[in-house]
Amino acid sequence: MPQTVLYVDDDLALARLAQKYLGRAGFEVVHVTDSSSALAALDNCVPSALVLDHYLRGETGLDILRTLKERNIALPVIYVTGSSEATIAIEALKNGASDYVIKTVGEEFWPLMESALRQAIATSELWKAKEKADQEIRLGKERAEVLLAEVNHRVANSLALVAALIRLQVSNSKSDEVKGALTETQARITAIAGMHRSLYTSDDVRHVEMDKYLGTLVTEVQNSVNIERQGPVIQLQADSVSLTSDRAVSVGMIVTELLTNAIKYAYPPGQEGEVRVLFRRHGDDCVLLAVEDDGIGWRDGEVPKGTGLGSRIVKSMATTLGSAVQYQPCSVGTRVELVVNLEAATAS
Repeated sequence: MPQTVLYVDDDLALARLAQKYLGRAGFEVVHVTDSSSALAALDNCVPSALVLDHYLRGETGLDILRTLKERNIALPVIYVTGSSEATIAIEALKNGASDYVIKTVGEEFWPLMESALRQAIATSELWKAKEKADQEIRLGKERAEVLLAEVNHRVANSLALVAALIRLQVSNSKSDEVKGALTETQARITAIAGMHRSLYTSDDVRHVEMDKYLGTLVTEVQNSVNIERQGPVIQLQADSVSLTSDRAVSVGMIVTELLTNAIKYAYPPGQEGEVRVLFRRHGDDCVLLAVEDDGIGWRDGEVPKGTGLGSRIVKSMATTLGSAVQYQPCSVGTRVELVVNLEAATAS
């Protein structure tokens, strides 16, 4: 099927030559003489390319270019100018022309015109193909993000159900040791569920806003571990930082374990106190995570209270973050720190 070229020129003789030479080259040439007929022709069909002569009766090709731009009509345009009108050709290119051809009386004009048309049309088709591919990629990404959000929603709901079942088991258990183990397991599941909940309630399904995530996590850990509300008060100070989901869940697990230990062991039973969770920017590309209390104190190297599983989980999660847990010297209480590198994260 021949490609259609809309040829705008008030020189009828040149237009007939265009139809003759370009017709032999496989183009179908539609000739018009002014902007109004050109726009009318564009309303009826979309040509493969447009050839614009500069000098027309009462107007110029530049006027038509500007009108096309105002109406968001995107076409490959070949601009025709005289040999001494380089500045006009440059102005045409600035206004959206794809190429220009110098008008001459010799036979070389038409091969140049044909070459310019073919190249402009090919370039236009490549751009259209690229835009279509980009649109398909965007749509595919949007579909994937919707599906991922739904997956996170379902995972969060499933984990919440598991946590609820464990909570029910805790209330029915008569062994304090079993209750303690199940309560810690519930807190760990809650930490992972909270991460998934943060993902499906966020516009970004790949990153977790840590201040919001930790705020919910701290409350849930306190509610699950400190059931009788007689233990320490938890204070959270978290900067607005986003982490990828895998790094966020590692941080969440670390906070869960350290916070659980602090609630259970930092202060004598029934004594009130405070446990502080800090997640603050530390330099340009790091975040400092710390959990501290003013209780009886515990030092790195001492025999862990309980089974020691929590300490192993903390060390393992810190390793996945490329970091290590440090117990800082304190005159009173305990302070545990680790530095999280933001290289694999995004600061919000």
